Amino acid sequence: MSTPRDLHDFIGIGLGPFNLGLACLTEPIDELNGVFLEAKPDFEWHSGMFLEGAHLQTPFLSDLVTLADPTSPYSFLQYLKESGRLYSFYIRENFYPLRTEYNDYCRWAAAKLSSIRFNTTVTTVEYDAEDELYAVRTAGGETFRARRLVLGTGTPPYVPEACQGLEGDAIHNSRYLPHKEALQKKKSLTLVGSGQSAAEIYYDLLSEIDVHGYRLNWVTRSPRFFPLEYTKLTLEMTSPEYIDYFHALPEATRYRLESQQKGLFKGIDGDLIDAIFDLLYQKNLRGPVPTRLITNTSLNTAAYENGTYTLGLRQEEQGKDFEIETEGLILATGYKYVTPEFLKPVEDRIRWDGQGRFDVARNYSIDTTGRGVFLQNAGVHTHSITSPDLGMGAYRNAYIIGELLGYEHYPVEKSIAFQEFAV
Repeated sequence: MSTPRDLHDFIGIGLGPFNLGLACLTEPIDELNGVFLEAKPDFEWHSGMFLEGAHLQTPFLSDLVTLADPTSPYSFLQYLKESGRLYSFYIRENFYPLRTEYNDYCRWAAAKLSSIRFNTTVTTVEYDAEDELYAVRTAGGETFRARRLVLGTGTPPYVPEACQGLEGDAIHNSRYLPHKEALQKKKSLTLVGSGQSAAEIYYDLLSEIDVHGYRLNWVTRSPRFFPLEYTKLTLEMTSPEYIDYFHALPEATRYRLESQQKGLFKGIDGDLIDAIFDLLYQKNLRGPVPTRLITNTSLNTAAYENGTYTLGLRQEEQGKDFEIETEGLILATGYKYVTPEFLKPVEDRIRWDGQGRFDVARNYSIDTTGRGVFLQNAGVHTHSITSPDLGMGAYRNAYIIGELLGYEHYPVEKSIAFQEFAV
């Protein structure tokens, strides 16, 4: 029999910014007794990319709670006040928090919450049909029970097929900073990828290229170094109306748009692109810099021998194959959602679309009842660019909380855009 100690209204699995925001927003609600299970020993968000000066691409209002509850004690401004930095942030006149600062803010919020269980790895999720409860079992032998689940396990680093199982010391960009010193001792470095992380690493390595004397290559499959599209009417695509519109489109149309809209949330900050050019210009005044920026080029093969990688590349527009040899290899190839293994015992209770991915309902549920298992992130194919957007996290959590309670606790905006998306 379940006891009050292990029975909860809902269980959050994984603790990234989205489930952490849910924890903050549900903490003051007496009617909800939730618990959040996280395998890591503490909150950590992309710590391998805490480059000096790197900042979020969304403003501070996209914190854990503000867009759902501006009066919450877990806001970024409250964090600044308690940290003694509110006036400094005000004088700074920059709405975009530093990445290290945002991570510190999240750790500050997590430390205030009683519902989080760190060092708790979920191994299996089962469903008890008699009690109509999910049983969440952990590696430590504990069992937590609840009628609802909220999945927030995030997206693990993606390694291209050509590099899977590759020998040597190639790294994904998520581990860049701990390996930076070792990388800079090599004679040549090659960076593969085209997004913000790739640009930040390229700028960082280019800044010190003459100090360490390595050759530096940046290879991207994209036809150019796309800037993040951040105009205000485009930002209206992170709106309730656009979610309604996108979600109602046929599945095939949504998948086509998913592949076309990457530049809306995976592009490079325009100021950083300009800074890279300016740095190249500055360093070239003293003579050619040993660096190459190669666009339109896919990585098709990779081999490692005697401390050197041989990369088989293809210039897609020309249809020409060529090779690059490099001692260091950094894969800034993004992240890709993988369905957690612990869901296998309940996969028959999950809705799947024609591509074998979660069929995410408009209310963010993925189970056959439409009210039992909810998903954070991992829904670009159903909810478009709002899925990974930090600014929409509080909106989604307000929506999910309404589903958990059966009534709207935090007001959920329904119409904010000036433009019309549907006929």
